[in-house]
Amino acid sequence: MTAAQKAYLQLHFAVLLFGFTAILGKLIQLSALVLVWWRVLITALSLMLLINTFKLVRSLPRRQLWSLIGIGIIVGLHWLTFYGAIKLSNSSIGVLAMGSTSLFSAILEPIILKKKFNLLEIGLGLLIIPGMALVVNGIDFSMMDGLLVGVVSAILAATFSILNKAQVAQLDSLSMTFIELSSACVFLGLVILGSSWYNGSFPVMLPPQWSDWGYLLLLALLCTTFGYALALNALKHLSAFVSNLSMNLEPVYAIVLAWLLLNEDKELSANFYWGAAVIMAVVFSYPLLKRVEKLRS
Repeated sequence: MTAAQKAYLQLHFAVLLFGFTAILGKLIQLSALVLVWWRVLITALSLMLLINTFKLVRSLPRRQLWSLIGIGIIVGLHWLTFYGAIKLSNSSIGVLAMGSTSLFSAILEPIILKKKFNLLEIGLGLLIIPGMALVVNGIDFSMMDGLLVGVVSAILAATFSILNKAQVAQLDSLSMTFIELSSACVFLGLVILGSSWYNGSFPVMLPPQWSDWGYLLLLALLCTTFGYALALNALKHLSAFVSNLSMNLEPVYAIVLAWLLLNEDKELSANFYWGAAVIMAVVFSYPLLKRVEKLRS
């Protein structure tokens, strides 16, 4: 097996692990806020074993450090709304709402990075709207809140991905991940303490029940730390195009896993599947058309 073939297998296994995050989020009996806090805490602690955190923080310029902390807070809010969407609806709707990330990226990236708008990206992003409309018509009204929260999560995902582009050339990915997730952990911890104080209740940061620990460790160590490590290692031997194309399989894996493990197909109508097909078609066509565009330019 060549290095490229091995990297391709590693990447697809990482994408499969990412697809499991929505399933585990549904199975863990914790609120979205507490679930995300434990996830980022365990992940950040595991990353401390891989990097020299003290040396890293001392070596970074203050401005860059604060920028990464700000991005980490956005990441925390993204995961909070993502799992909130799953708790309010189901895993399939939560991951499918993330399909709108491409539209928000096409709109926000030129604004944030001060570059020209890409008509191809905007056009493909707009094509997702009919798919989302079919999805909305294919779900029970009680799940609408989950879909809306999922769209907010997509906006946050687009935002932190764009902001990370300005940082990735200056710092290795593991170091960036540690600082951002540690910042998310501190921010969400303060939110939990503030919420508990406001409600006059005891902080809910206590260890989860034993029944949740197995799922939580799988989520943090296997699907987050190990998954991202595999993806980063695969990038040493694969192009960014191959990586991005493979990452688009995450919603597909997540929805199929939800069907198999959670029987969510019983909650969804034919319109949902048609809408999902439209969104997936747009997601898959984007990297292909983008490559054609570059070849013609």
